[in-house]
Amino acid sequence: MQYSLAENNEPKGNGQVKGKRKTKFVTAKTMPYLLLAPTLILFSIFYVYPIIYSVLLSFQTRVRGEYVFAGLKNYSRMIQDPIFYKALGNSMIILVIQVPLMLTLAVLMAVALNSSFLKLKGLFRIGFFSPVLTSLVAASVIFMLLLNKDYGLLNYVLTSIGLKPIGWLSDGYWPLVTLIIVTTWRWAGYNMVILLAGLQNISNDLYEAASIDGASKVKQFFYITLPQLKPVLLVTFIMSTIGSFQLFDEPYTLTGGGPNNRTLTLTLYLYQHGFTYFDFGYASAITYAVVLIVAILSIVQFKLAGDKD
Repeated sequence: MQYSLAENNEPKGNGQVKGKRKTKFVTAKTMPYLLLAPTLILFSIFYVYPIIYSVLLSFQTRVRGEYVFAGLKNYSRMIQDPIFYKALGNSMIILVIQVPLMLTLAVLMAVALNSSFLKLKGLFRIGFFSPVLTSLVAASVIFMLLLNKDYGLLNYVLTSIGLKPIGWLSDGYWPLVTLIIVTTWRWAGYNMVILLAGLQNISNDLYEAASIDGASKVKQFFYITLPQLKPVLLVTFIMSTIGSFQLFDEPYTLTGGGPNNRTLTLTLYLYQHGFTYFDFGYASAITYAVVLIVAILSIVQFKLAGDKD
């Protein structure tokens, strides 16, 4: 007896069995959102939510252990706070002195490492970049030993040639000078790597044409290298500006902001109010003041140094 497949698959009786369509959650349209979902969730939890909460917190103050709405009280307090202006002044001094010094040194190192005459370039690159990778705690201990007023190596050298010892971490303006030196030592190599990448993108044809026209190396540097590096220099300058207002590790480990707040930075002042006094409302207000200052400075830098088009 032969059976037909069509006959076997036909439903018995007059009723018809309709197959239910299953709604597919994973489709070509939803797949990108599913792949992005973990990142977006983590980004919202650890980035968006803290920003929104800190904005709300900047308008609150703690009363009897509870935070209550206080309007612009924290911002008014900040405007009248002399220590805030002291920290702002220190950050501006670091910006005006340390950033140009560091970038000048970074440009010179990048040009030297990009030269065809220098040997062992890989070794020098590692040496200049290694401060960024060095543990700041270990580096701070070494600097504290080197710069100690009583038994530091640097003061020993000064006294051996008949000079007076200097209180690098305790006297006058020297703690701020020390902070500028240590910050330059730490971050010059980082900016050097970025500038070196920019130098390697400059066509050698420009230098060859300038050499044929009789331009010296100095003129090539000022008329070819620096103009071609302008976009990279702008990026490093803005990054360094942001970094100078976020400076925390160096003053915290070396001086703790002292003596007499001479090395107190805005970020360190923010940290003290947030995690020493637990005044998170005022700390949040300082945070957004720093954000506003950095945004204004960045816009000004773009207007002054950026391309007009």
